[in-house]
Amino acid sequence: MVRSMGRRVAQVVFGLLALALLVFVIIQEPKRPSLPKWEAQEKLLERELAESAERKQRDADVKLVKMLLGEELTERVFDFGVIAEAVSGKQVIPATKRKSSERVIGAIEKVMDGLLVEMSAENSPLRELRRINEGSKFFEDGLMAGLNQVEGLKCGIPETREGQIQRSGYPDLRVLDEKTGEVYYLDPKLVEQGSLGSSFRTFYFEPKDETLKITEDATHLLIGIEHDGKSGEWKFLSYRIVDLWSLQVRLKAEFQASNRELYSKRTILDKMEEDGKDGGDE
Repeated sequence: MVRSMGRRVAQVVFGLLALALLVFVIIQEPKRPSLPKWEAQEKLLERELAESAERKQRDADVKLVKMLLGEELTERVFDFGVIAEAVSGKQVIPATKRKSSERVIGAIEKVMDGLLVEMSAENSPLRELRRINEGSKFFEDGLMAGLNQVEGLKCGIPETREGQIQRSGYPDLRVLDEKTGEVYYLDPKLVEQGSLGSSFRTFYFEPKDETLKITEDATHLLIGIEHDGKSGEWKFLSYRIVDLWSLQVRLKAEFQASNRELYSKRTILDKMEEDGKDGGDE
C-alpha cells in the first residue's frame, strides 16, 4: 500500500512537471531562424509597410489640399471680428457699444496729438532709423506712457495665452478702462501720406495658438499714423483711428518653406560635402 501511494505521488509530480514544461514552451517567443533570406524578407515587409503608411498620408494630404482649394478661400472676404473670435473664442466688440469709448478714444487722441509733434522734432529718435517701419515701437511706447498718465486708464503689453509678455504680434497694446473694466486692443501703424487708397497689403494677422495675444473680450482699434515719406527727416502729419470690428480681410493661402527646409539633405540630389557647410537638416 505504501508503494502504491508512492507511485501515485511520483505520477502526480511527473504530471505537474510535464504540465509546467508545456506551459513554458507555449509562452516562449518563437525564435526566428537567423538566415539571410529570412532577414531580407523581413526588411522587405517593413519597407512595404512604411511605404503603405506614407501613401495613405499622401492620399489624405491630397484630399485636404483639394478641399481647401475647392473652398476658394483667397477669393472670399471675412469680417475681422469673425476671424478674431473664431481663433480666440473672445468677442470683438464695436466701439460704439462701449460705455467708455468716448473717454478712451478721447485720451488716445490727446496723447497722439502730442506724439505727432514729439516724433516730428529734429531731435526725434526716429531720425536715427534706417527704415520707417521700425518707428512703430516709438509710438507704442509713447502711447503706453501717455495713457498711463490718464486717470482711470491702464495701458500695457498684452500677454499671450501662456501668460508671457510679448512685443511682437497683434495686438501691440492693451488699454483697460478701470471704471467699467472694458478692454481695448490698440495697434499703431505707420503709413505714408497719399497711400491710404493703395491696394498693397499692410495689415496682417497670423493666428498662433500658443502665442495668441487676444485673450479677452475687447474692442480692437488701429491707429493709422501718416508720415511725409522723407527718409531720415520724417514728419508725422495726422492719424486716423480705425475700428477693426468692421474691417474686411482676405486669406492669402500659400505653401512656403525656408532655405533650411529647401536645401536639406532630403531634397538635394547631389551629394553634400561632409565638412558641415551645407547647413541643411534631415
